[in-house]
Amino acid sequence: MSRPQLVLAHGKEKALLRRHPWIFSGAVKRIVGEPQEGDLVDVLAADGHWMAVGHYQSESIICKVLSFDTQSVDACFFEQRLKSAIDYRRRLGFFSEGNSTNVFRLVNGEGDYLPGLICDWYNGVLVMQAHSVGMHRLFPMLTEMFVKLLTPHIVSVFDKSSATVPGGSDDGFLWGDETPEREICEHGNRMFINFYEGQKTGFFVDQRENRHLVGELAKGRRVLNCFGYTGGFSLAALRGGAEYVETVDISKKAIELCNRNVELNFGKDAPHKGTVADVLQFLGAESGGPECVSPLSAFRFPLSAPNPPFDLIILDPPAFAKNHRALQQGLKGYRNINQKAMEMIADGGLLFTFSCSQAVSRDDFQTMVFTAAANAHKKVRIVRQLPHAIDHPVSIYHPEGEYLKGLLLQIEKA
Repeated sequence: MSRPQLVLAHGKEKALLRRHPWIFSGAVKRIVGEPQEGDLVDVLAADGHWMAVGHYQSESIICKVLSFDTQSVDACFFEQRLKSAIDYRRRLGFFSEGNSTNVFRLVNGEGDYLPGLICDWYNGVLVMQAHSVGMHRLFPMLTEMFVKLLTPHIVSVFDKSSATVPGGSDDGFLWGDETPEREICEHGNRMFINFYEGQKTGFFVDQRENRHLVGELAKGRRVLNCFGYTGGFSLAALRGGAEYVETVDISKKAIELCNRNVELNFGKDAPHKGTVADVLQFLGAESGGPECVSPLSAFRFPLSAPNPPFDLIILDPPAFAKNHRALQQGLKGYRNINQKAMEMIADGGLLFTFSCSQAVSRDDFQTMVFTAAANAHKKVRIVRQLPHAIDHPVSIYHPEGEYLKGLLLQIEKA
């Protein structure tokens, strides 16, 4: 039985000829058949010749392309794609015995030629997250394939798609041990991951190498980790010999888990404070003060004038611009927090600043930092560009996959 077809309007095949894996609804002239959400559809040029096959969805991105080369998208097709993704990580050494890191991305959507699928590895627990109905339908089959390809390392498979798959779903274990929390290790730092309550797939795996860099530069510094979540950057700074670290997040649960992680690695007397606060209020030193959740009382400094000031600050906020309609408002938010951080940082201090908004381009981000620096009347050196880690490959045909933008800056008085 033939599949439904999307027939492109004349001249709209250029993106497909460049092998871009997204087809927008405005490029489609007519639909042949009645595809349902998640169905496989063939994509035809205006003259009727076959161009691609992908998953249909009733959104502005009407199709996510799985293949430009074959119409046969069967179990063998998906197993080969999964094997290719796993082999890539094996060559990078992520499954090597004795590796101090056992958390990494195993499938990175379009970067592994599986649009709509994200899979992260947490010390034997595979967390799958679907960003399309078509991919979510395949989870039973994909689970069997992963168990086959990853035995004996794999202990369980978890579906974390409730917030990402259109129409919603229930998070839960699909196979194996159903323990809701798992201890992982990243560059020697041990952390607890809660698969039900954690953001994203449970942790922000993409920042691994940037956290490691913070650790390399933290010795003797006073570190402020904004939007700190469960403390990944804070642990790296403490392991690197930071004099003092403060973690700020609006979530009390996140800070409580951050404090657990700090104690797990460095004991109750670590020079760390977990602070529950809105970061904009914290950086602006607004009255009232945040709530401190920490076993320590010796490191309680007034927010309005930290003394001595922080000389390494990390800004890793959530996506302020989730789409292009929100771009200008999002850039304003990024500019505000960067300006505040530049104003409060010690002279000659280091600022790690990030945006994970796909709608924010690298040029947008750098222009925003330029404006924040000018408003703060600071001299600013760009020390390094900060991308996501090597287990997050990006297809050269899909530049949107390079969603994480980051800069390491040195801030000085003008």
